[in-house]
Amino acid sequence: MNHGFDPREYLRHLPGERIQQIHLAGHSDHGEYIVDTHDHPVCDAVWALYREACIQFGEVAAMIERDDHIPPLAELIAELDQARGIAAEAALTARAVA
Repeated sequence: MNHGFDPREYLRHLPGERIQQIHLAGHSDHGEYIVDTHDHPVCDAVWALYREACIQFGEVAAMIERDDHIPPLAELIAELDQARGIAAEAALTARAVA
């Protein structure tokens, strides 16, 4: 958002063999820009982009970052389960397309 380019288009040009880990994090929304604060849950737009990355790059390690405003463990595990579910669904989608 801050740089004004399409993140999906950007993903399409990344060399897949170089992708070793995907970092997922929440941010603070200031209207015209966002700040990668790692102190909010991962938002729907990031989950959608993560799904596309999983389809494009296959199985890649992922890390959910929380540096502040740490929620209860159950909420963190729910985010982890969401990441795992997206990765598993993307793997099925990628296999079906191949």
